[in-house]
Amino acid sequence: MHNLVKYPGLIILIASVTSCLSAQAIKIFINLLRFRKLDFKTMIRTGGMPSSHSAMVSSLATGIALVEGVNSAVFDLAIVFALIVMYDASGVRRSVGIQAGILNKMINEMTLDNPQLQLERIKEFIGHTPYEVFAGALFGIGMGFLFCHQFVAQ
Repeated sequence: MHNLVKYPGLIILIASVTSCLSAQAIKIFINLLRFRKLDFKTMIRTGGMPSSHSAMVSSLATGIALVEGVNSAVFDLAIVFALIVMYDASGVRRSVGIQAGILNKMINEMTLDNPQLQLERIKEFIGHTPYEVFAGALFGIGMGFLFCHQFVAQ
C-alpha cells in the first residue's frame, strides 16, 4: 500500500469501491443471521442493511477530506453528491419501492379476476430506511479513514 501513497486519488477510489463491495458482502451475513439462509444474490440486490451507496459516497467524501482538506471545493462537491445520493436512497427510491408494492397488489387482484392478463410484477425492494443509510454512511466514513489516514498529516 505504501507505493500507492504517491497516488492518493487512486487510494480514494479503492476505498470507495471497497466500501461499496464490503457493504454488499455484509448484507449476505446479515441475511444469513436473519433468515438462516445463505443467499449470494444479495450482492447484486438493492436495498438492505447497510446501504452500499451511502458507504461508497461517504468513503469518497472522507477520503477527499483527508487528502484535499475540508476547505477544498472538491470536498464541497463530494459532500453535496453524498447528501443527494443518501437522500435519494432513503426518500425517493424508498417511496418508489412502497408504490411498487401497492401496484403489485393491484396486479395480483387484476390477474385473479382475469387470468389471461400477462402483467409483469414490479421490483419492490429498491430503497433504504434512514437507519440503513446512516449505517452505510458510518461504515463508509470508517473505510475512508482506514484507507486514507496516512494523508491526515499532510
